[in-house]
Amino acid sequence: AALLLSAFVLVGNPLIVLAIMGFMGYRKRTGFLAGLTVAQISEFSLIFVAAGIAAGHVDESVLSVVALVGIATITLSTYMILYSERLYALCEPLLAIFERAVPHREQQEDDTGPRSSLHEVLLFGLGRYGLEVARSLAEQGVRPFAIDFDPEVLRIWHAAGGAGMYGDAADPEFPENLSLGGVQWVVIALPALSASLTHDDARLILIERLRAVGFRGRIAVRADTPSDAVTLRERGADLILQPYADAATRAVEELALTRRASLAT
Repeated sequence: AALLLSAFVLVGNPLIVLAIMGFMGYRKRTGFLAGLTVAQISEFSLIFVAAGIAAGHVDESVLSVVALVGIATITLSTYMILYSERLYALCEPLLAIFERAVPHREQQEDDTGPRSSLHEVLLFGLGRYGLEVARSLAEQGVRPFAIDFDPEVLRIWHAAGGAGMYGDAADPEFPENLSLGGVQWVVIALPALSASLTHDDARLILIERLRAVGFRGRIAVRADTPSDAVTLRERGADLILQPYADAATRAVEELALTRRASLAT
């Protein structure tokens, strides 16, 4: 019984969410990733069953089954979420039936990408580093078009007069929907999500997909470690941005100038 219920929760729950989100107009990838987050029962299930036993409505043997299902689903769903991109790549050919012909919830009618006449730089990531890059570009007279996964960050960016749109950099299909004709630079300011660079890193996915859709401009990528910098350059990055190393170099330059000024006086 525990095995059957665990299988239903691990597979059935994501499929139900996938079907509902597809009906609501979301893309299959969004529905799949959202579905993985509900592929387990919670500790509340144990509390609920315990209350039923205390009230005499449920047999005590049910608690053991629910506990086993909880252990199995919570453990396995953790790895399903951790390797969600690999799972999606394996299952993607079978998921088309869950997506509408026009996934209207994720389509931008008025803003599908940078305008060639206005935006020469496409910036992925409005975190602390990406936001500073965007602001510095704007101060230099360059209007970047920003893309971020956080709606709240985009709201603040729009309120400040910046142009941008919601988007998932880790989605291999996302670059295909962008208008890249007038873009000269793509700046990927996304931080590393793990200690080592993996094949499903959003930065690597973006470099590969941008080249695959015919982008002929230059690509600048953030790298937080020297090893990441080497790999990203090998995979097609034209310019490596190293926030910590660059900041340290700038700090030393300022210190050197201050020291020379002190000695001169």
